[in-house]
Amino acid sequence: MAETKQPTPPGFVVLRQSEDGRWELIGEVDRQPGLPARAARTRAILQATEGKAQKGDIYAAVLRSEWRIAQDW
Repeated sequence: MAETKQPTPPGFVVLRQSEDGRWELIGEVDRQPGLPARAARTRAILQATEGKAQKGDIYAAVLRSEWRIAQDW
């Protein structure tokens, strides 16, 4: 019998751009329900960095579902 995969909750993959322009994976966090998209991305970055995100650093919060789809090539 095939095992049924449990769906993962909506979330973000959070990345930070390093000084040499490369992207570093910071972590994955679940999406905070009830927040508009921009606020949810900000919350994800703050969560993933444990509040240590610095002004001037470049972060990206990519939807976990899009991150997985991007890997299907």
